[in-house]
Amino acid sequence: MKKVILSLFVAAVMILPASAATWVAADRVSPVGSEIIKKNSLPTNIQFKVVNGAADNSSATVTNTIQISSTDLSYTGNDNEVAYVVAYELGNIINDNIGKKKVRNYVKSAIASNLSADNVITTAMNSSTVTGRENINDAKSADVMGIDLMINAGYNPLAGIVTLTKMPGSTFEALAGKPANSERAMYLYDYLLYNFPSKVKVGYNCQEYRTFLAYANPIVEERNANAKKLKKFNKNQAKIKTKRAKQLAKYKTSGGLASWNVSYELLKSLTESETK
Repeated sequence: MKKVILSLFVAAVMILPASAATWVAADRVSPVGSEIIKKNSLPTNIQFKVVNGAADNSSATVTNTIQISSTDLSYTGNDNEVAYVVAYELGNIINDNIGKKKVRNYVKSAIASNLSADNVITTAMNSSTVTGRENINDAKSADVMGIDLMINAGYNPLAGIVTLTKMPGSTFEALAGKPANSERAMYLYDYLLYNFPSKVKVGYNCQEYRTFLAYANPIVEERNANAKKLKKFNKNQAKIKTKRAKQLAKYKTSGGLASWNVSYELLKSLTESETK
């Protein structure tokens, strides 16, 4: 009897570590990413690489390697949430947010070179408020694109909201009692309510999502009770849907060619030729 018990104990010790290590976020990036690529008919030569700290995908359209932040992955707990992190980076590339930022910074620098440092235009362009708003808008466009990619690949899009609200937010949000990254999370929720209400009905069983709903539901109820606000909401969502579809189609048609990066290189070459 003792031998039987000892054998069972040894077996349990051997099995438990293996079971505990069956899911590792970094290990799931490639298979999840490959599924997203395949189901969305994106270029098959795209690869993924997990990196420490922030991801730098400024050369992704050249190397066909998309960096995924290990920090972002630390807020994930299943394949759906990993899919959001991967799809968000893909969304940034498809929307060419990196190229847009290059162009914006180049234009700001060109204007600033012809104005004094304390000029009101220079000050406004380089203010943290303007830069912050630009970054938020880029992030929201990548979020929405990423959500579409997730849905096409069969992942629960509500994982995007959950992952965002698990990530660090602003001090203002904490003081106001809002979920972390509430603006981006609400933007995603609104997009899903308009375009994929059936996905919202599926729900997401975790405390972070329940906390978010406690914040979001009153906003939705107030909007639905106001015909003017609801009409404006529907109009805006229709525009977002159309824009998103065009961006994805353009990316597929061009084979990943980034128009904003082209614009940046063109601006740079024109300026350089003028100064020679």
